[in-house]
Amino acid sequence: MFNKEYRVALMTIAHKEVRRFLRIWMQTLLPSVITTSLYFLIFGTLIGSRIGKMNGYDYMEFIVPGLILMTVISNAYANVVSSFYGTKFQHNIEEMLVAPIPPWVILTGYISGGVFRGLIVGLLVTLVSMFFADLQVANPVMMIVVFLLTGILFSTAGFINAVYAQSFDDISIVPTFVLTPLIYLGGVFYSIDMLPEFWQKLSMLNPVFYIINVFRYSILGESDISVLSGFVVILVFIVSLIWFSLRLLNKGVGIKN
Repeated sequence: MFNKEYRVALMTIAHKEVRRFLRIWMQTLLPSVITTSLYFLIFGTLIGSRIGKMNGYDYMEFIVPGLILMTVISNAYANVVSSFYGTKFQHNIEEMLVAPIPPWVILTGYISGGVFRGLIVGLLVTLVSMFFADLQVANPVMMIVVFLLTGILFSTAGFINAVYAQSFDDISIVPTFVLTPLIYLGGVFYSIDMLPEFWQKLSMLNPVFYIINVFRYSILGESDISVLSGFVVILVFIVSLIWFSLRLLNKGVGIKN
């Protein structure tokens, strides 16, 4: 039941998370904008002019959706994994555990912070991309929906990483060795049609591939896969990770022991 106490607790956690990354915006928001601008300049303008068309679009236009979503993924993930692990490390998590609030309130509060950071950075990068490409959004509603779903998915993934992390080194292992390869092999810079058949089939196992293609469809109206199948994959992963996160909280894994 979503009573007043739960609502106050949820808003308190979410407000704390948002204030945390806004207070240090030069570390949390600005770097992604600068890095992505360099991607636009180097890959889009300099290299893209030599590549030419990709699936009927200028190379710059083709990579813009993937680069935008890349910042949403990395920022949503980083916000939750660093914040929740910091709460564990400083032993502030005990205050929430003894409070009369259910695990889903705690999880939703942290996810809200990650989603909001991913959304802000994504919108900033989208504005920057307009200086490099003639961006015409085919479906603005779908674009916002994918923004939110992506933020929820990778905020939850960051939460799971933080639960299992035993040191600050542990919160960088997954982004470095798992998340980054999935993003770069998810079709940000190329179309799946360019790959040999074996690698095309292997790409179908990459969840980021579906997310990027659905987002590309919302902007360009073009995708390497069925949009419906993309949304199904995204929702399946979200439900699975949220269910797993709640189990971890209920059992106190990495928190009570």
